[in-house]
Amino acid sequence: MVEISTKLIAQRIAESIDKISCEVEDSCYKALSHALDIEDNKTTKFALSVMKDNFDIAIKEHRPVCQDTGMVVVFLEVGNEVFLTGETLQKAIDKEVEKAYTYLRKSVLDPITRVNTKTNTPAVIHLKQVEGKDVKVQVMLKGFGSENMSKMYMLNPAQGLEEAKRLIVQTVKDAASNPCPPVIVGVGLGGTFEKAAEMSKHALFRKIGSSNERKDLDDLEKELLTKINDLGIGAQGFGGKTSALGLFIEAYPTHISSLPVAVNILCHCSRAAEFVIKGE
Repeated sequence: MVEISTKLIAQRIAESIDKISCEVEDSCYKALSHALDIEDNKTTKFALSVMKDNFDIAIKEHRPVCQDTGMVVVFLEVGNEVFLTGETLQKAIDKEVEKAYTYLRKSVLDPITRVNTKTNTPAVIHLKQVEGKDVKVQVMLKGFGSENMSKMYMLNPAQGLEEAKRLIVQTVKDAASNPCPPVIVGVGLGGTFEKAAEMSKHALFRKIGSSNERKDLDDLEKELLTKINDLGIGAQGFGGKTSALGLFIEAYPTHISSLPVAVNILCHCSRAAEFVIKGE
C-alpha cells in the first residue's frame, strides 16, 4: 500500500488548468493546422487561419484561448494499492480549482437561483479504481457553447446501429455553427443512460489521429467522421472540407432491451491534459 495525498493531486490539476487554459492539446493544434493546409474555400481558410493565430497568441502571451474558460472535468484512475490521504478529493480539488481561476472567467452557478459560485467550482469528478500503485489524472476545461449541442438518445434494439449512426451525424448537423466548428465528437455506446454520457465525455481525451483498439469501432469512427465532414459545415459554419477534426467512440455492454447513444461535442479548442502520479 502506498500513500498519495489528495492535495498533491489537486495541486497538479491546478497546474494543468493554468497551462491548458492557454494552450490547446498538441494533436488538436496539428489537426487544425492540417485543416487549414487542405482547405480551398477562401472564407473558411481565413476563419481557420484566425483560429490558428488565436492559438499562437494565447500560447505566446499566456492568455486564455477562449473567453469561455469552461467547467473543470476530471477523470481519475486510482490504483487499488493507493491510500489517499488528506481531505476528500472533491474538497481538495475544488480548493485548488478556485486558486487556478483567480484570473480566469468564473462561469459556474446554481442551476435554480443562477447565482454564481464565484470560484468556478465544484469541479465534475469521475473516479475509477484500477490495479496498481499509481493515480492517473485527466483534466479538461469544457466550454458550454459546445456542451449545449450534445445529445443523449435511448434507442430500442430494433432501431439498431444504423439509427445510432444517423443520430450521431444528425446531432453534428443540427449543431451547425453553434459549437465553433470544426468540432471534436465523443460518442458513448451502450451501458446505461449515465454510463453512455460519461463515456462520450471521456472519449474526448483521445489524441486526434489515434486509432481505436477495437477494429470494428475504429472502422465506425472513420465512417462517421467521413459522413460528418461530408456535411460541409466547415469552420464556423462557412463551409469547406473539415467539419470535425476527430470522432472517438467508447462502448460498454448494455441491456438486451436498449441501445443508449450519447454524443458529446467539443469545439475546435481541446483544452485537455493528463498525467500520472507514481506511487513510491
